[in-house]
Parts: sequence; structure tokens; C-alpha cells
Amino acid sequence: MAGTLYLCATPIGNLQDMTPRVIETLKTVDLIAAEDTRNSIKLLNHFEIHTPMTSYHEYNKVEKAKQLVGKLLEGQNIALITDAGTPAISDPGEVLVQLCYESMVPVTSLPGPAACITALTLSGLSTRRFCFEGFLPTEKKERKELLEELAQETRTIILYEAPHHLIKTLEELYQALGERRVTLCRELTKKFETVMPTTLEKALSFYESEEPRGEYVLVLEGKSREELRKEVIASWEEMTIEAHMEYYEKQGMDSKAAMKQVAKDRGVGKRDIYAYLHKED
Repeated sequence: MAGTLYLCATPIGNLQDMTPRVIETLKTVDLIAAEDTRNSIKLLNHFEIHTPMTSYHEYNKVEKAKQLVGKLLEGQNIALITDAGTPAISDPGEVLVQLCYESMVPVTSLPGPAACITALTLSGLSTRRFCFEGFLPTEKKERKELLEELAQETRTIILYEAPHHLIKTLEELYQALGERRVTLCRELTKKFETVMPTTLEKALSFYESEEPRGEYVLVLEGKSREELRKEVIASWEEMTIEAHMEYYEKQGMDSKAAMKQVAKDRGVGKRDIYAYLHKED
């Protein structure tokens, strides 16, 4: 019978956020897979956990996942931890989880700290709908395409960024998204935790004289639906009504359905479109 993979959330700063359930699990599993064993040993020593560890990180995630699944299939129970937060979020743990399911190995998650959710709740921005992007891609083309997508995103956006890249990222976000409200969170749950609700323009001005320090979570306001609707209407209005009708008819709509959709796109009544198309009748 296969063992179980336990995804164990660990503190993102304050050690008091470690849950009793995670402590007990880490003490009783056969093996702990850790992102950086040198970092995790400090956590384990603090809670007097003596379970053996093995490394599992970005650079060995594929081959090591196969080895770990092999141990799980032999009946061992394994806990997965990251340097901080919840495994498999912006983390190679997702590869191990996928392979476990492919191999019919049980997986369970022990919830706890996650920087993205902590920052979202502190942001003062809408929490009803949000998207998490983690770190922006480093490849230029992919990064540009993603920024263009985010410019049209109506949900609250959560990003991670390192201090030495923060100013460049804020500049790119300002250029791509325009002025937006943003909350910058750093050193979450630690002694010098900072939460700064501001705007992209004001944030750039602030960091002209302040050096970014610590790991950041950026929580960005999504584009308003009203603004998005106005832009869509404006784009349709650049097209002639005839071309607009043809656009939908080529997709298989009959004239009546196309007329209704054109009227909706342009924010006018169906009768207005009908009258325009038949003005010479």
C-alpha cells in the first residue's frame, strides 16, 4: 500500500504561525523533502523535529520527484516543505504532486501560511476575484505578452518580486497598465513587516530615494469593468456597421442575430442598427 505525500505549509516569517498539525506530521513521517535543507534544519531544530531530510528544489525537481514517488509507492510517508509558505505555489512541488496523481499516490495538504493570500487580505483591494501570477517571466517576449494580458485583467492581481528587480517591474507595470492602485507588502509576518497602499506612480516616486529591501508581494487593482466596456465599445465604433455585421455573419450568425449582437456591442438599440442598414430602402 502506497504512503501519503503531505504538503506542509511552514511560516513565511513568524515561527508562531507553524500549526500543531504540521509539527506532528513532520515528526511522524518517514522523510521530509525540503527546498533547502540548510534553511529547513533551523526550523526543524526549533520544533525539535528529528526526521531525516532530503533536498527537493527547482534544479532536481523532475528526477528527484521520480525517486520520491518510488519511496511513496514502497509505503513511506513523505512531507514536502518549502523555505517558507505553502508547497506547490510558485514552487517545484507542483511537479511532485502531478507525478503522485499519475502514480495513484495519495496527496493531502496541511494548510497554513501563504504570502500571496496574506498580502491580498492586507491590501485593501477587492478580494472577491483575484489572480495570482507569482514572478513575472524573465524571457522578454513572454513577459511583454503577459503584461499586455494583465492590462485587461479585471480581477485583483498578485505578483511576487525580489528587491533588486522591484523598480524595473514597477516601471513596466506602469507603462503597460497605466496608473493603478497597488499595495506593496514586504517582510510579511516579520518584525519589520511593511504594508504600503499607494499607486504605481507614487510607488515609483517613493523608490527614487528609498532602496527596496526584502521580498515583495505586489497586489494590483484590476481594470474596472466600466473602463473595459468603454474601450470595447470604442473599438467597435472604429469599424463600420456593415463590417461589424459581416464579422458576425462570417461566424455563422444569421442577420437577425448579428444585428442584435452589433447593437449590444455598440451600446445602442437593435432598431437603430436596423434603421441604419435599411436607410435607403
